[in-house]
Amino acid sequence: MSEPARWHPLADAEALRARASELILDAAARAIRARGRFFIALSGGATPRGVYASLRTARTDWPAWQIYFGDERCLPRGEDGRNSTLAAKAWLEHVPVHESQVRQIPAELGALRAAAAYAAELCSVGELDLVLLGLGVDGHTASLFPGQDWGTAAAAPDALAVLDAPLPPAQRVSLSAARLSRSRAVLFLVEGEHKRGAVSRWRAGEPLPAAAIRPPTGVDVLVTASLIEGDVARRASG
Repeated sequence: MSEPARWHPLADAEALRARASELILDAAARAIRARGRFFIALSGGATPRGVYASLRTARTDWPAWQIYFGDERCLPRGEDGRNSTLAAKAWLEHVPVHESQVRQIPAELGALRAAAAYAAELCSVGELDLVLLGLGVDGHTASLFPGQDWGTAAAAPDALAVLDAPLPPAQRVSLSAARLSRSRAVLFLVEGEHKRGAVSRWRAGEPLPAAAIRPPTGVDVLVTASLIEGDVARRASG
């Protein structure tokens, strides 16, 4: 049984990005000391972009990093809408990480073929050391959307083909909830007033996709403090 989510309020987006960078580098240092390599799955979005940019100047054993992605849009390789392109431009092109260390989802093949290929690649990977995730206004994370199969069963494939995402593009590939949960640590990055409703629903126990990510150690949620202040006050008075 997993631990409950741990909520970490930060003063603002800048503080959130700084703390996220610290935690990523701490996780990398621990993994490299213990096992010689660091397996991380990246997220897309504006908040991670700022975190990635801050990692350009980090001092770490870059050749020990093995970089995967939690989800990807089915667009041509190198197109701006892809999470892999965002990570490359914001960060990976500026540090000594060889292209062989960056395991892109081959989403240009289409959702079905790409999901099968990425699931096969992940077969040789045990627990991920760290998974980075975001939270959508509808409670989605990675490309796991409400009303769809999140792959929560233990026998779920590591990667899912998403054929009818409610946000464009409709075709995507996402790691399943079961695979995302097979991690030593999971870190959510949540900022922006438009996320307030999703945060409140998650904290109230609604069955959102984000809440389906349940590693044994629980998840840590870095969140701007303003998004939970009213929620905390309501709980105190209830």
